[in-house]
Amino acid sequence: MQAEELRQLGLEELRAKARELREEIFRLRLKLATNQLNNPTRFRQARVDLARVLTVMREKNSAR
Repeated sequence: MQAEELRQLGLEELRAKARELREEIFRLRLKLATNQLNNPTRFRQARVDLARVLTVMREKNSAR
């Protein structure tokens, strides 16, 4: 997910996306702890995506 794509979304859509990513990170963390995670790089990518979403949200809030 690119930052440019995120900047086109509204604030409510970004909040929903952040909520989804937090839930995904939670599930991935559980799978990682129980050695059931097939693709460990997905955990890191989900964290990076969440950081991007939060950054764009802060940009939008400061612009207002």
